[in-house]
Amino acid sequence: METKAIPTSLEGVVVVEIAFVRDARGFFIESYHKRQFAQIGITDEFVQDNHSRSARGVLRGLHYQDRTAPMAKLVRCTRGAIFDVVVDLRAGSPTFGKWFAIELSEENMKQLFVSVGFAHGFYTLTDIADVQYKCTGLYVPAAEGNMAWNDPDLAIDWPDRNPILSRRDGNGMSLKQYLANPAFHYRS
Repeated sequence: METKAIPTSLEGVVVVEIAFVRDARGFFIESYHKRQFAQIGITDEFVQDNHSRSARGVLRGLHYQDRTAPMAKLVRCTRGAIFDVVVDLRAGSPTFGKWFAIELSEENMKQLFVSVGFAHGFYTLTDIADVQYKCTGLYVPAAEGNMAWNDPDLAIDWPDRNPILSRRDGNGMSLKQYLANPAFHYRS
């Protein structure tokens, strides 16, 4: 099955499209194939898989792990649909503070590869959404960072201005606060 990497407006963030077979019985997809991913430039070693379930209107993010425990992610929505967002946190990058969004769903079967140096979050568009993601690093609470989902300097065009948030996600730092001690620096 063919795997394609579609560049986004953010260097290091790639939409992954994989050919799949759908018929009256259901579908079949090879959601990850190491050799095919290497052919499209994704050679990172994944060491942890995560799975979350969220109700409609839930916003999770914008999360990252700093350079003490960096983590890239390969994200997909296996049930329902999400509005998936990535923010460039690499100080000095030409796209620093810019964001990219895409709808990931069980119908389109697209995936998003998010390199180290980006914050990631999503908003649930359907009654229930299951999000699964492969990670290149292990979860380390001391390395975790959280950006404010509604920071006016980011100006993310979320589908809802009153999402359901955890306490932590409701108290993320602003881009200005992040710049006082950035977790990542751009290397050209």
